[in-house]
Amino acid sequence: MGEKRFDVQGWAADDESGVLSPFNFTRRKTGPNDVTFRIVYCGICHTDLHILRNEWHNSKYPLVPGHEIVGIVTEVGSEVQKFGVGDRVGVGCMVRSCHSCDPCEKGLEQFCDKVVLTYNGIDIDGSTTYGGYSSLMPHDILWNERAREPSWVVGLGGIGHMAVKFGKAFGLHVTVISTSPKKEKEAKEILGADHFLISKDENQMKEAAKTLDYIIDTVSADHPPAPFAQFAQNQWKAGRKFVGGSSIGGIKETQEMMDFCAEHKISCTIEKIPIDYVNTAIERLVKGDVKYRFVIDNAESFRGNSKWAVGHYVSNIGKYADTKDLVSGACKIFMSRGTHEIRDEDTPGIEIGWFLE
Repeated sequence: MGEKRFDVQGWAADDESGVLSPFNFTRRKTGPNDVTFRIVYCGICHTDLHILRNEWHNSKYPLVPGHEIVGIVTEVGSEVQKFGVGDRVGVGCMVRSCHSCDPCEKGLEQFCDKVVLTYNGIDIDGSTTYGGYSSLMPHDILWNERAREPSWVVGLGGIGHMAVKFGKAFGLHVTVISTSPKKEKEAKEILGADHFLISKDENQMKEAAKTLDYIIDTVSADHPPAPFAQFAQNQWKAGRKFVGGSSIGGIKETQEMMDFCAEHKISCTIEKIPIDYVNTAIERLVKGDVKYRFVIDNAESFRGNSKWAVGHYVSNIGKYADTKDLVSGACKIFMSRGTHEIRDEDTPGIEIGWFLE
């Protein structure tokens, strides 16, 4: 007989169309250094869209996406001491590395040659890794986290709106650049940006030249980065400028980020959806029609007798400060039904009901 495996419900794409449908599969058993957890929420990242449609030419089907995961521990391995059943945990883009190479020892596990991606990767048992659009996941314990100068943020989407919040928490003077004039009010009045520029307005762009120390480009679509170089304060060769980046951070950096968010009460603005709305959400993501991150309610979606009516769940804006709550999906929640925005700012932390047709 084979080793014990967990039966898991999920949603997967079978081909480059990227269309997701229900998919039952199994995951490996809990290892000595693993925790297994019930997935409560999973964000929808633009990376999911790229991989679902094989735009990076490395997709393995069937494919269960999702690498912005939070959940509740249901089982712990024999060597695990840091976590217990009932704890909240978070998982990002990686689920395992060697823990012994130079990058791992420096807290830069994302550069490990043996890193295992959360989905579309190969797990230690040789199976394909499946992501967070599912009900349950085992995970290496070493990978779980308990949930001034002028700067520029290019793009105001899922990452961009968080970049504004981080910039203000760092004490920076934040300018947002966008192609959409409609985003100016929210960038300034809700997110706290100091200035807003339209990238298509040549006069605005010229006036802002050489005024910035940092530029963070969060745009996922193809676009030329060269126009933004003019805004840095010195010439490239003489000014010690450089272009750098990392798709993701290491575990230590991620934990520091979570702690910083808890300390400064930074949370993301999301639209919470049921799993059977995921294909519509993906199409809306393509059009940039999301404020600012879709998050799948896995716990409710994979529960029997679901209350969900597609796209019609209504929730309030919740505010949290504790890291544990933050990792469990404590976000400012923005929900919409059709063209009607519904917000409740008077009862933070309480779901205000179901809106069904």
